[in-house]
Amino acid sequence: MDPRLISIYASAGMLLGANGLFVTLIAVRANIEGMPDSVIGLLGTGYFFGFFASCVWTPTLIQRAGHIRVFAALAAIYAITALLFILFVDAYFWIALRVVGGFCSAGVGTVIESWLNQIAQNKDRGRVLSMYRVVDLTFVTAGQFMIPMIGPSGFEIFAVTAIIFCMAIIPVSLSRQASPPPPASTRLRPLSTWALSPTACVGCVIIGMTNGAFRTVGPVYAQEMGLTVDAVAIFVSLSVIAAAVFQYPLGAMSDRFGRRVILLTATSVTIASSLFLFLFGKVDTSLVYLGGMMFGGFALPLYSLSIAHAADHAKPGEFVELSVGLVLFYTLGAIFGPTISSTIISWFGASYFFAYTASVHSVLVGFVVYRMTRRGGVARSQRRRFVGMLRTSPLFSRMAAGRNSNTERTDGAEES
Repeated sequence: MDPRLISIYASAGMLLGANGLFVTLIAVRANIEGMPDSVIGLLGTGYFFGFFASCVWTPTLIQRAGHIRVFAALAAIYAITALLFILFVDAYFWIALRVVGGFCSAGVGTVIESWLNQIAQNKDRGRVLSMYRVVDLTFVTAGQFMIPMIGPSGFEIFAVTAIIFCMAIIPVSLSRQASPPPPASTRLRPLSTWALSPTACVGCVIIGMTNGAFRTVGPVYAQEMGLTVDAVAIFVSLSVIAAAVFQYPLGAMSDRFGRRVILLTATSVTIASSLFLFLFGKVDTSLVYLGGMMFGGFALPLYSLSIAHAADHAKPGEFVELSVGLVLFYTLGAIFGPTISSTIISWFGASYFFAYTASVHSVLVGFVVYRMTRRGGVARSQRRRFVGMLRTSPLFSRMAAGRNSNTERTDGAEES
């Protein structure tokens, strides 16, 4: 392994783990504080609103101040927000803090992935991406278990989260490697993205509405189904692990049998898993674990399948801009999903969270079937190789496409 990667993976691991911990913690703690379900949904909405703003503005910040300064500043701000959550327990203040947290999360992801993209060469790019995925899975899963170990009801868990965010600054800040060139600002052209692949655009909106809600409101569902804090951590971790296990087999099958066929299959299993949790979640907590694992295993990879479908229709040089456009569509769905799903919980009860996910995914099934009647599939020989995509920042698409920062024109246009 390139020694330069060690410090980057160390910082990335701590940030990803702390962020994953924080997403679950906020939902659990807000429920303990007696905040309405609608407010908990708005906490998720605020996070993704900040995430979208960061995707637009972070490249400008990096061009102005450099990678290390931006990374240190955003990680420190994220740590400050973790402490402010416990110092001022107020619903509207928490929503504002989640906007800031979403901005910081996407911003530090942009910095980390810009570094990885600069170091990775075509011959080892797959290994760099795979290791980054392993770091993501390992630290996010481990972070969940900090909640039952420390407890969600006191000050300590927020202090530990802030400490981890600050610790993440150390490996990169003390590294001897030079900062990479600033990332080029890729244009956002949603109409062009829609024209290229309506299926992927609708898919990303739907997936944002459901997966974004699952990560931010799902812990509330688990709590109200009777799961303890320890069990909520297991519930979330099983979904993340299952997504990692199922993603590449689903991707390999989509390479062979066609993206839309596997997209339909995975979405159908997601609907079945949602209905299973809706109908049987209150019967036995072990069924909640099983349903959550199946939901995560098939719902979370839908984002990568949608991007792979769109990429099959992209011309050389269009992949990065396409992926950034699909991040926009995903974020739009994720902004509204937590609020809608939490409102449904408030009106009908926690079990209806998965009635919501089943209904929304049914729209995707209908749209994919419709599009299959309007446009034929891409021949197997012309499909791009499947790549599992992270939604940490738009820079991940450059890594997956094999685009190095120093080969991009500064005006953001892609060279053919």
